Amino acid sequence: MLVQSSRFRFLFPPIQKRIPSSLSFSVASSAMDSASPSMLFLCGKSSTESEIAKSLKINDTLNLPNGGKVSALLQSEINTFRFGEDAFNVDLFWNSLSTKRFGRFLIWSPLLPSTHDIVSHNFCELPVGTVCVADTQFKGRGRSKNAWESPRGCLMFSFTLQMEDGKTVPLVQYVVSLAVTEAIKDVCDRNGFPFIDVRIKWPNDLYLNGLKVGGILCTSTYKSKKFNVSSGIGFNVGNEKPTTCLNTVLKELSTTPNEFRREDITAAFFNKFEMLYDIFINQGFQTLEELYYRTWLHSGQRVIVQEKNEDRVVENVVTIQGLTSSGYLLAIGDDNQMCELHPDGNRNLQKKSNRLTIQKISGKAWILEALMPSSKTGFFENTRGYQLYDRVPEFWPAL
Repeated sequence: MLVQSSRFRFLFPPIQKRIPSSLSFSVASSAMDSASPSMLFLCGKSSTESEIAKSLKINDTLNLPNGGKVSALLQSEINTFRFGEDAFNVDLFWNSLSTKRFGRFLIWSPLLPSTHDIVSHNFCELPVGTVCVADTQFKGRGRSKNAWESPRGCLMFSFTLQMEDGKTVPLVQYVVSLAVTEAIKDVCDRNGFPFIDVRIKWPNDLYLNGLKVGGILCTSTYKSKKFNVSSGIGFNVGNEKPTTCLNTVLKELSTTPNEFRREDITAAFFNKFEMLYDIFINQGFQTLEELYYRTWLHSGQRVIVQEKNEDRVVENVVTIQGLTSSGYLLAIGDDNQMCELHPDGNRNLQKKSNRLTIQKISGKAWILEALMPSSKTGFFENTRGYQLYDRVPEFWPAL
């Protein structure tokens, strides 16, 4: 969820047993820290962006939070180093990019603490639409301030955008998620790959064959009457552990040795995002809802919510209908009462009825089970988000 204030953060209770579901491994980031500056290669698609790159280098403008140092270089200097064949190929990216605003100024690094820190910390120094890509990062940012190691094979990038209407800011993460799934379809179509069905798990995870393969993180700050939004995407392209990845699934479906390339996906993302974002800003998210609902996992999903009030445990069954205008889950109970489901801070889940009364469900309440039209699927909340199982798991979050 895009964080504007603390009450929009999600609680993920501790669990007794964990199924791997992240796009990367959690690590003690200090173990990978280096005293040497992070190399940032500043690249522009046109002469305009290339001049910006030269200015940023000459003025030594960019830096990392907490005094972290960077070494700014230009695209022309990439070939003076030996990074290996699996390094991000900037020219391949340029060849596939057809945008007018997003992704045209690129910062690439072979190793970074966090792409998100680069764009958010230097937001005002960079042109809007700047993207930062890293081959490896060791202080990647996740929800609830989780730190992630993101090894080679992951596609990791963050980019900037600027918005004026605060009511639409929480919805932009859905446009980002949709652009990722549409980009995968586009790359498949252009290369003659089999269809890869990447789905959206609300609010900001990406799933493939029932396993998490990616996630979205959006943050914003408010300055000079505008919201400066930094959006980060992480996606398992070639690293099949701890769950699976695009290339593993493609290999299973293909009779020829095909592979997704990070450069193609990144360019396809920005091509799709720019189009979807313009629709979103000019016509509203309602115009994109039909496409979004075809892509997410939750339409018609019936969930059992258990609430503990003092000494009583109450279970309510609701059916997910879609999203509310504010971006939360819209559900209907068996009593036909419409309600809005969303988290409140790090401890409570709220159920907000159409009468605008708020009932807080205690921290010991969570969704016990989701009943899908086609199968019975366990659906519960843990430190990695909602997980889907063929049956209700025998373990539950510790009380």
